[in-house]
Amino acid sequence: MYAEALDIQSAQERDALIVEHLPQVNWIAARIHEKLPPNVQLDDLVSAGIVGLLAAVDNFDPSHNASLRTYAEYKIRGAILDSIRGLDGIPSHRRKYVKHVQEAISKAEQRLQRTPTEEEIAAELKISLEEYQRWMVDLRGVSLGSLDVLENSEEVGLLKFLADDSEQSPEHILQQSQLERVITAGIEKMPENERMVLSLYYKEELNLREIASVMGLHITRISQLRSQGILRLRGYIEHKWPSARGIF
Repeated sequence: MYAEALDIQSAQERDALIVEHLPQVNWIAARIHEKLPPNVQLDDLVSAGIVGLLAAVDNFDPSHNASLRTYAEYKIRGAILDSIRGLDGIPSHRRKYVKHVQEAISKAEQRLQRTPTEEEIAAELKISLEEYQRWMVDLRGVSLGSLDVLENSEEVGLLKFLADDSEQSPEHILQQSQLERVITAGIEKMPENERMVLSLYYKEELNLREIASVMGLHITRISQLRSQGILRLRGYIEHKWPSARGIF
């Protein structure tokens, strides 16, 4: 009887925490929804966010010196962003290749103790260089976290999702600053040609055809370099900024 009473009390406490943090789900979903194409339904994002909230409540460990609110935010955002992966332009039958390539890059880097070449990545995957380069073309829709989406030919980026521009709390400012440092370090580790492509694409806002003209390469090769650079950066972010694991 005593154990049953404890179970009931525990369930009531869990329900109370869920109700307490539901407004957080609605707020995060609304902020992300503002940056997405109009065909994405807010209710769908809220539903995904609730799944993230439930995971946060059930797995929260206060010994990690973080508040439930902070942990819940990561889980809620992660669940919502995971629910919109289909917007990234990667064919569904190719989506598994993203994970395979990121894992191959990480393993090759650990084994070689340096940034692996595309030939070495292909070897890690046990495929030919030509097939690997075809993968990169097939994955041309890949973006940071597969959460950048194209809206009117403009990419909505990772940092915009992680912290709303109007949010100036110390927590959000620190979070954005930390991520920016990780991204910068990851880009600096890349081969020069990939770094150049990403710089021209994201900073100078050139399209692939314009970058091909600047670099004197075929547009297909630029597409390959962009995909490969982003996959390197995604893996680096996941490794160096663990909070991002929930959004990839």
